[in-house]
Amino acid sequence: MKFASYHDGTRDGQLWVVSRDLRSAVPATGIAPSLIAALEDWDAVAPRLGELYERLNTGNEPFATPFSPQRCLAPLPRAPQWLDASAFLNHGRLMDKAFNNPPNPDFETIPLIYQGASDDLRGPLADMEFPDESLQIDMEGEFGVVLSDVAMGTNAEDALKHVRLLVQINDWSLRGPGPREMRAGFGFLNAKPSTAFAPVAITPDELGDLWKDGRLHVHLHVWLNGKEIGRAFGGEMHFNFGDLIQHCSRTRRLSTGTIIGSGTVSNADRAAGSSCISEIRVIEILDEGAPRTPFMSFGDTVRMEARLPDASLPFGIIEQKVVKA
Repeated sequence: MKFASYHDGTRDGQLWVVSRDLRSAVPATGIAPSLIAALEDWDAVAPRLGELYERLNTGNEPFATPFSPQRCLAPLPRAPQWLDASAFLNHGRLMDKAFNNPPNPDFETIPLIYQGASDDLRGPLADMEFPDESLQIDMEGEFGVVLSDVAMGTNAEDALKHVRLLVQINDWSLRGPGPREMRAGFGFLNAKPSTAFAPVAITPDELGDLWKDGRLHVHLHVWLNGKEIGRAFGGEMHFNFGDLIQHCSRTRRLSTGTIIGSGTVSNADRAAGSSCISEIRVIEILDEGAPRTPFMSFGDTVRMEARLPDASLPFGIIEQKVVKA
């Protein structure tokens, strides 16, 4: 199934079911008012949502209308928890090499994950406001999962049973404050503003065998000001989502609606490009001695789309402009 949240004046938006080809949609009237409400009552409402989805895909839904990404908030405009990892180790290796970071003995065995802000998740076409270009504005293309309740101490294999939905993410980052906050050792705050999401969240079965081993075996295409800069493959993720859920639930329960991100999609093959400017700059430092690609300025745009082998876009498109707050 595929879901979107239309703006209706409420904080959580109105739940709409979206057709497989993203051409039509229908409100989930009488089933669940919002996506978070559907997730919290999933066993009861999922069969009815599935029936509505089937009618929509077969052209038998009388209340269907053209799907409108312009009306979309993030699938979950606010979530109980937003946890973001760095599960593509190529990205971390590049950063460590460029900045001569000391070796991390747990680099390949314990995932890096921080807790971000989940109260203001942005829609796919929303302008992103920042107070100052000197903050070094960057984007990060990622994939993510939305969970059902996860018990403390859940192992990686069982953890994947709690994945309800898959999402596509633009994890906006401000590289200026990042180093100071990392040195302070108390986690990100100013370096991690609101995170944006593609318009559609999907159940894992929508990807067929492209969702396997807890990874999305899908390419994420990224454009900066109309120029494609990356087409990295999600299957190269070192820690899979089961590993990430296991780590996050080691000492706490995870509530329904928790979102976990993969971190920047990054491949060892340079031909795949990059999913963030910081990685491009690091490669320039390693190859040329200094960075030459600037961070984003007011008026710059970014576009992201996960693309299947048949060229379809399961999550729709993220397309955003940087503006002054």
